[in-house]
Amino acid sequence: MAQNNNRKMTREEAGRLGGEATAKNHSREFYQEIGKKGGRATSRNHSREFYQEIGQKGGEATSRNHSREFYQEIGRKGGRK
Repeated sequence: MAQNNNRKMTREEAGRLGGEATAKNHSREFYQEIGKKGGRATSRNHSREFYQEIGQKGGEATSRNHSREFYQEIGRKGGRK
């Protein structure tokens, strides 16, 4: 929210408003391009082991949060493709 009752805007509010303003001025392609640039920069700064570690952590978190049926369903969907 904007400043109300002499209250300063929080960082979260300022970020949200800035993000909304930016989104109005840029296309989907803009965001795809900056995402690609960020991905390339990240890949230059991290090793294969870094990606293996974060992939393993993500897989472990996913397995804690989903049932066997979830994996069966995504396996079926993948098989149909």
